[in-house]
Amino acid sequence: MNMNRIPMADVRADGGDDAIDLAQLVQSLRAGWRVIAAVTVLMIGLGLIYAYGLATPIYTAQSVVVLDTRKNQVVDLQGVMSGITGDSDELNTEVEVLRSRGLAEKVVDETNLAADPEFNTALRPPSLRARLKWLFGAQIQTETSKAGVVDALLDHLSVRNVPSSYVFEIAVQSQDPQKAAMIADAIAKRYILNQIEVKFDATEQATAWLTNRVAELKSDLEAAEEKVKSFNSATTLVSPEMLASLEVQLKDIRERIEQGKAQEVAAQTRVAALKAADTPEARLAAAQDAQLIRQEPGGAEFDARFAQVLARAELDAARATDQRSALERSQETLGRQIAKQGDDMIQLQQLTREAEASRTLYEYFLGRLKETSAQQGIQQADSRVLSMAVIPSIPTAPRKSLIIAMCVALGMFAGVGLVLVREALNSGFRTARQLEEETGVAVMGQIPVIPGKERAEILAYLASKTSSAAVEAVRNLRTSVLLSNVDHPPQVIVSTSSIPGEGKTTNSLALAMNLVGIGKSVLLIEGDIRRNTLGQYFSAQGQKTKGLVSVLSGEATLEEAILRPAELGISVIMGERSAINAADLFMSDAWHEFIRKARSLYDYIIIDTPPVLVVPDARIIAQVADAVLFSVKWNATSHGQVAEALQMFETVQQRVAGLILSQIDGEQMKRYGYGGKYGSYGAYSGYGAKYYKG
Repeated sequence: MNMNRIPMADVRADGGDDAIDLAQLVQSLRAGWRVIAAVTVLMIGLGLIYAYGLATPIYTAQSVVVLDTRKNQVVDLQGVMSGITGDSDELNTEVEVLRSRGLAEKVVDETNLAADPEFNTALRPPSLRARLKWLFGAQIQTETSKAGVVDALLDHLSVRNVPSSYVFEIAVQSQDPQKAAMIADAIAKRYILNQIEVKFDATEQATAWLTNRVAELKSDLEAAEEKVKSFNSATTLVSPEMLASLEVQLKDIRERIEQGKAQEVAAQTRVAALKAADTPEARLAAAQDAQLIRQEPGGAEFDARFAQVLARAELDAARATDQRSALERSQETLGRQIAKQGDDMIQLQQLTREAEASRTLYEYFLGRLKETSAQQGIQQADSRVLSMAVIPSIPTAPRKSLIIAMCVALGMFAGVGLVLVREALNSGFRTARQLEEETGVAVMGQIPVIPGKERAEILAYLASKTSSAAVEAVRNLRTSVLLSNVDHPPQVIVSTSSIPGEGKTTNSLALAMNLVGIGKSVLLIEGDIRRNTLGQYFSAQGQKTKGLVSVLSGEATLEEAILRPAELGISVIMGERSAINAADLFMSDAWHEFIRKARSLYDYIIIDTPPVLVVPDARIIAQVADAVLFSVKWNATSHGQVAEALQMFETVQQRVAGLILSQIDGEQMKRYGYGGKYGSYGAYSGYGAKYYKG
């Protein structure tokens, strides 16, 4: 029966990897609870030392200021100096004003904080670091600038606007409770006084500016009025009514000119008609004169009368022309007069408007000047102190409970981190399943740690506690080895490991004793002739002086070299130190002949060999073996060491029959959550109280 691969009965369901990983994480933390607890206790201790021994108590005093947005103005001076409306932007601005360096500088001067060592670091005794630097030639700072004191005050100050209100909380921290209250009150009072000073300065500036402006406007008004007066005295002005009357006259003259033109044309037409008449009849018709009709046409009287009519017609035409010319001259003169009067009127109106505008502006600024002057001395702050600071009786820092809680949390986090780092760095095997999956070789046994500080004590335990969990685990190993090949059970068994200290010698001895328990003859050979550790399991009185080297060299017989401890029932051949190279010794014909002879004398031969990664002896000895058992120390031997050792067996075409997970810490393995479904005696030995004894 081939047991290189043991079927896994506990196949995980799809998607179960994450759950198993999480469970594994929890179990790893559970296994490392001592580390977590130790780190947490350490952090708590450091926190207690700091909170109750090293930390300086800090007291916080708080004064409260309220923003007063409703003002009772003695006079309405909103335009000159407006108050605060109380919107969110202005509230945030006032918070910054309370935290401003300018305000802090005034408080530093008023309270003389520059002489206080708490705020002036130059007044403190030199620190250990400064003293060490001084020893190496560095100068110790003895002066702190005012800016440094202001910075220290700002570090001790905090300002908060109470949500949905106009209230500001001014909190100051200090080592002295009275000092904290004093500084908090000083900041509140300076803030109120600062508002009044700002308004007073603004009022003074406004008054000075308005005074200069009013004087300028008065000069402008006087100049404008003088221009109006000079213009009136230098110009013959008419009223708008008179100007309208002149325009009516101008219109009448224009109408008369039109009429005169018509009369002139009629007169000239008559003269032309009279002159054109060359017969008495024509003259009579053109003259239309009653006296001329009574005269004898063609007579002297007729001609004289016609001449008179013509002369009168010419006179009428000349008179009409003269009258029209006179009217046109009057029209031109009156037009020029009206135009000049209009221009003068426009200029006068412009000068008058300028004077009125100057007067209005002058009167407005004069009124503002009177209002601003009245404001001086009655300025009110936009805020008031709602409550003065109360001297605190209980320090606000250090917050001991918070420090302890943070130390607990930090200690737990640090402990968990340390455990996880340790787990991440761990490269050992903790379960048979893990070992099998990594190597592809079946795990034939899982041997717990066998009690005993000395090797002889371990041997005594195996001999006396035949029903203990450790011995039952060895029996399980024995069963796995014998059933690994039912048709041809292994007779010569090699026990080895990758490096020293993995329990292979103990496993070899325990397996040999278990095989004796079923009535078989067993020969245990110490194949490690370089170290000779097997003899440490037996008392010095029972050890023989001759060993394996003597037998192979012919210096002693097999019987002379065999040690038979009466209480164990096994035959043991110890190794011997020799100048002969061990590898050469196990490749000799004598060695092969020795094994053939041992096969005929004993049911089982177990050979304890050196570690594979140290010397090549195990691979050479394995050539005469029926099975190779490879011991892996629980949670210690690295994956790389196991893989490299198994690879070395493959290079010599030698198959490792099975692995032994040895020196298992049962209690710790249970804390990791590994166990019985892998068939582990070691991990679940605690559940076998009714089965195991001793």
